Amino acid sequence: MTAAPATRMPRLHSKGRLQHDEVRGGDVLLYPEGLVTLNPTGAAILGLCDGARSLAEIVATLEQRYGARDLEADVSAFLDALAAKGLIVFDPARGAGSRAER
Repeated sequence: MTAAPATRMPRLHSKGRLQHDEVRGGDVLLYPEGLVTLNPTGAAILGLCDGARSLAEIVATLEQRYGARDLEADVSAFLDALAAKGLIVFDPARGAGSRAER
């Protein structure tokens, strides 16, 4: 699988929901077949995946928030893994003519 272009806008699939789980003491991504327990970094990434921000904007926000650099490959790999499971979809960039992946 190739990395998502930085202009595409990731969002949770409609079947998924990001939620804080008091029992587990952390954030989880819930979906009909189960859940994914997230570390704080994963929760921060998914918290920015609203379909309004591009991958590049998400990376820039995280780099500024954490004082880090060169996060694009790691963020892309995380989102690509979730997309492979159908938990994340990438909407086309604003103004692009292609349809969203479903």
